[in-house]
Amino acid sequence: MTNTILSLKNVTKKFGRQLALEHVSLDVKKGDIYGLIGRNGSGKTTIMKIIADLSKETSGQITLLGHSKESSSYAQALNRAGSVIESPVAFNTLTAYQNMKIICLQRGIHDFSVIDETLKFVNLADTGKKKFKQFSLGMKQRLGIAMALVNQPDFLILDEPVNGLDPIAIVELRDLLEKINQERETTIFISSHILTELYHVSTRFGFIHNGKMIQEITKAEFDAIVTEGIIVKVEDTAKASVVLAEHLAAEFEVLSQHEIKISSTSATVAEINKLLVVNDIHVEGIDKQEYSLEDYYTNLVKTVGEE
Repeated sequence: MTNTILSLKNVTKKFGRQLALEHVSLDVKKGDIYGLIGRNGSGKTTIMKIIADLSKETSGQITLLGHSKESSSYAQALNRAGSVIESPVAFNTLTAYQNMKIICLQRGIHDFSVIDETLKFVNLADTGKKKFKQFSLGMKQRLGIAMALVNQPDFLILDEPVNGLDPIAIVELRDLLEKINQERETTIFISSHILTELYHVSTRFGFIHNGKMIQEITKAEFDAIVTEGIIVKVEDTAKASVVLAEHLAAEFEVLSQHEIKISSTSATVAEINKLLVVNDIHVEGIDKQEYSLEDYYTNLVKTVGEE
């Protein structure tokens, strides 16, 4: 049995003469929280609409939960999926319960006990008669997710769910996504341009730029690549290198005439500074290097642009 929940192979999408997606390929594995990373307008929403059958690809192959989009059975895959694309859609004058009841009826679900259960799961059980139009943006996002969860989906698509949320709502949503993934064993495909939040929840990343997939990488692989280091600025890198090699059990490399990067060390900035100073090395500057997901994506885009 395949471990791949979603597969895109060479998917291209054109709007007239405009090329929105160009030969996009990606794979989402069972159990993933797959973070699709890209700037606004890079093609993230287009990909999600194509998967949800809200838009037709120009060419390429899409397989979801073992069903090809070209086959008549693709509807079966969509019945096992949920999605919130662009923004949560609900009736402004109805309560959370009433909106959930409509979704249940649309999906042929007549056991309404699932409504209370799901609203409790997303922390909206106490909204009572409060109408959707009176909800905060965070509450609207959680109701949208609840509506996508009524059919117990194996696969969940979320398009920019943290966009516009305040810090507390972002943390609440992060916790909810982890609950959905772990407690309900739901594979999640999520997009955002707020990369800090994607880093916190995702197990794999896909980087898209100008309609092209430029890299897929697991979180473990990413963490191994962007190991934090300490950057030391000194007058004499040759002399400093000798001192570091003799007294510090760590990997380091000379970056330039006056800079050394020290990695794989438990030594603090203060300890390294003291080591160099007592060995008569003039330290012009020393600081931690923090290499974020934003830095990685920015450098990746620059590299692609230079090719």
